Amino acid sequence: MSRQRTHDERGTSTVEVDILAPALGLLVLLAIAGGRLAIASQAVQSSAAEAARTASIARTHSAAHAAASSAARARLAAQRVNCASVTVTVDTAEFATPVGIPASVGATVTCRVDLSGLLPGLPATVPVTASIRSPLDTYRER
Repeated sequence: MSRQRTHDERGTSTVEVDILAPALGLLVLLAIAGGRLAIASQAVQSSAAEAARTASIARTHSAAHAAASSAARARLAAQRVNCASVTVTVDTAEFATPVGIPASVGATVTCRVDLSGLLPGLPATVPVTASIRSPLDTYRER
């Protein structure tokens, strides 16, 4: 009789491991996906801040757009964020504000974080977006 119990206990343990192993694997993969998104969110925030700051010191609309886009992409590349695509939008509407009146420039960075291959059912990419405004020098010629 004791032999039968030992066999049953082993069988139960094997079944529990068979059920728990995939669940734990799924949990680990979800943690990896969450980590990728958290890191990407911080990097995109930093990239948008860099883009807005860079645009705020540019002298012209076109220079602000070019410098901001370049700065945002360089910041994301330096932080090794795995973006499937990057979009940088710069708001320079307040460049037309007369000298002496406070104004700002804005940058919005969107990174489509690549999650492909992690888990079936997850989207291949997830957009992460950040928008930052940076003040223009109030007494600088625009």
